[in-house]
Amino acid sequence: MLNKPILTEQFMVFATRECNGSSRLYEQLSLAIADDEEMLQMASYCREGQPVPNLFFAAVQYLLRKETSHELQKFYGSIVNHPRDAAEAFPFFKHFCLQHKNEIVQLLQNKLVQTNEVRRCAYLYPAFCYMYQKTKKPLAIIEIGTSAGLQLFWDKYSYQYNDSETYGNTDAELVLRSEVRGDVIPHLLKQSPPVIARIGIDLHINNLEEADDYLWLKSLIWPEHNERIVNFDKAASLLKGQQMELFQGNGAKRLAEMAAKITEDCVIGVFHTHVANQMTHDDKVELTDSIRRIGQQRDIFHLYNNMWDPYLHLDYYLEGKEQKETLAETDGHGRWFRWML
Repeated sequence: MLNKPILTEQFMVFATRECNGSSRLYEQLSLAIADDEEMLQMASYCREGQPVPNLFFAAVQYLLRKETSHELQKFYGSIVNHPRDAAEAFPFFKHFCLQHKNEIVQLLQNKLVQTNEVRRCAYLYPAFCYMYQKTKKPLAIIEIGTSAGLQLFWDKYSYQYNDSETYGNTDAELVLRSEVRGDVIPHLLKQSPPVIARIGIDLHINNLEEADDYLWLKSLIWPEHNERIVNFDKAASLLKGQQMELFQGNGAKRLAEMAAKITEDCVIGVFHTHVANQMTHDDKVELTDSIRRIGQQRDIFHLYNNMWDPYLHLDYYLEGKEQKETLAETDGHGRWFRWML
């Protein structure tokens, strides 16, 4: 169990750095939790390595969505159309948590933060275009920390940047919009590069055909983020009937096995977003070493963020030669990115 000073700092940082300007409810609740002994004690049951505030709030929202009637529901824009003032929420939040303590603790000990934030594909798209331009080969993509696999289908979505023209699958029902900040505009292919294999690996695979998994992933979305909820529902609908391979396990340890499945007529693109912060140092080193070993045998790209720093990086091996590039600064929910290449 995590100790109180660490938890206090985590909730304070979550409030000021992540929630400020994005979720007033979670900002207000985080500040109050940071100073509340009972709430910190409950949050201490989170699994080691998990981002505690995200997991704690997801557990509460998950139960709240199942609740028949509780006053706390009136503060959640994901549940009601006109939520109450977030500044008044904490007493109701604490009451709900104490009322459902055993259920919350069970969720904290058994669930994972596996946010399938599909709008992150908005900054993945130019990165995959860049890969394709370098090789002119179809892509075989492997996602580590795939959750339900929604980002594996980045080529099936439509994209708009700074209110410009549409890219990707221009007929897609799901249009992902993102702001490109700064002076550098990435080169975007009008149509998505070809993808011939999709493989996902995660410690726990979420099956969107299962109501419980679907509800858990929706509960990870912050209450005010209605556009994220709409995007999630549309992407989940598109996923039905699509072909992909999902495997349960440690991505760093199973990567070589997955890569061996891929034929030589394509290039491997390994990627993960906001996952590496949950990896151990040893797993990060093992993953890097595995990429290097594969790169000595065939072309491979490794696209990632939150591993050694927050930036979006691309490490790759073409004809055995190693290259490392920093591609972008990115918003955690894909609302904007700053291209740096």
